[in-house]
Amino acid sequence: MQTTKLSNESILPLTCSRSGSCCFGKAVMLNPWELLCFSKEKKITPREFRDLYCEFGGIQLLFDGKPDKKGQKACSQYIDNFGCSVHEGRPLACRLYPLGRKIQFDKAHYIYEGETFPCLTDCAEVLDLPKLSVGKYLQGQEAEPFEKAQDEYLIIMQNIADIAFELLLDTGLSASGDTKTLPLWREIGNELPEILAERIGKEWIDLLMIPEITNEIENPITFAHKHNDLLLLKAQEKFGSIQTLQEVHDASVLIMAVALHLARGLGANPKEIAEHFIEIAKSHGAQE
Repeated sequence: MQTTKLSNESILPLTCSRSGSCCFGKAVMLNPWELLCFSKEKKITPREFRDLYCEFGGIQLLFDGKPDKKGQKACSQYIDNFGCSVHEGRPLACRLYPLGRKIQFDKAHYIYEGETFPCLTDCAEVLDLPKLSVGKYLQGQEAEPFEKAQDEYLIIMQNIADIAFELLLDTGLSASGDTKTLPLWREIGNELPEILAERIGKEWIDLLMIPEITNEIENPITFAHKHNDLLLLKAQEKFGSIQTLQEVHDASVLIMAVALHLARGLGANPKEIAEHFIEIAKSHGAQE
């Protein structure tokens, strides 16, 4: 789909009419810090929020509420004639809407899909409201800490994938003539999220989405760093003493699955990322 690229100075009809139309029929992806923020606002534990209101182990918000006139179901956090019940804890996707955010060459760009501003389809009344610059809109939405969390988790996703690369390339697995690992990386990149979550299993899903971090939860960067340490420690515990090439292969596939599942929760395309990782592995001698 064509996208329209914006700058912070772009002026758009971004003052929200609060009609709630954007709370229906969406796919809202979550990273672990966003799940935590939701749970705090709901005054329940991250595990409870994940199990009640999320799909695929926690990477996607559940939309199972009363449908609108188009038949699109409401977000699980939406209340009729009120709006979002956890507005202060809403994730980056909700804070940015109708904008998207794309990282290119380590710089963030803001976009919207199509040639016509999305809000004009269902909320034409926004034309009667004051226009805002993209920068002012994001400031009002308090998006900055959520953008920082997103950026940190993109780094964590790469760190997890690096373990899969090390297992494949630095253990003798690739040098042995292995041709099974890369096809499985491709397979998991194409798997439905519910299948991938099942492949990963409860232990890794829980560590990925509801880590036991009880302090520094207000700062997304500190939280993400602590989470990164927990994930790397678990990988060392699980994979540090494996001996056979089959065990190494299984570990490389599992940890790549974790990385790709997190990537989906960050709004990335796991199929494209898997293909990118496969090409990198091939450039270092891996085969399929």
